[in-house]
Amino acid sequence: SYLRAEVRRNGHIYMQEYAYGHPKAPVAIVGDTEETGTKVLFKPDPSIFQETTVYNYDTLANRLRDLAFLNQGIHLTLTDMREKGENGNPKSEVFYSTEGLKEFVRYIDQSKEHLIDDIIYINTERQGIPVEVAFTYNTAFNENIYSFVNNIDTIEGGTHLTGFRRGLTSTLKKYADDSKILEKEKVTVDPADFREGLTAVISVKVLEPQFEGQTKTKLGNTEARVPVEATVIEGLNSLMGARGYKKTFDEIIKKAQGAAKVRPAAQQEKENAR
Repeated sequence: SYLRAEVRRNGHIYMQEYAYGHPKAPVAIVGDTEETGTKVLFKPDPSIFQETTVYNYDTLANRLRDLAFLNQGIHLTLTDMREKGENGNPKSEVFYSTEGLKEFVRYIDQSKEHLIDDIIYINTERQGIPVEVAFTYNTAFNENIYSFVNNIDTIEGGTHLTGFRRGLTSTLKKYADDSKILEKEKVTVDPADFREGLTAVISVKVLEPQFEGQTKTKLGNTEARVPVEATVIEGLNSLMGARGYKKTFDEIIKKAQGAAKVRPAAQQEKENAR
């Protein structure tokens, strides 16, 4: 119902106000400054947001926390003028990350028992697409992957997630074959077995993202899959040859092996229950 935009650049402060999608007056210079940046004040239109126009602090805090992890080195401040803190000042919180996705993975996995101590981190640009990946393993049985495109949470996954899974599976499978860890056990390890206990965050930047699905939270750009897959394969192969990582990857393969062993029994139990 109302929006005011202030832009600081070229030594001036430019301002314009809008209501219901239309400017109320032309752009005006309302002051001078040496600063740069943009400030936007807005109020939601209750005729569109019919259920509520009241902002939920926790929802905003969770979103800003994610953004701080996805953009390391950036300070993000959330202040709630509706609520006073213990010191009488408005409730406020600053979100900041020095390690980005590595710290994000630690935050997600903080209540889990770690299978490995390392956070495996890969960051590069391939075919014009920046790719950043961080992951670790815990002793639980679920796969827990968060994927983002241009800071947007793609909760339904998409081509970048497919590329990550394929790259991870093929590289771990090759490592398992080369190291002969699975040789003594007569079990077939499925791709899903390699992802048991996995916690991962994937972040890519795509120039023109195309989203699919009902909620438009699934990346459809086919050109995103191959760069992510190649990045994961190259990054993991590099780490597998580095000193100190052998134990890490051996533990991951052994966990996949354990998942493969119990899978037939679990499937039989499921069939019996049906």
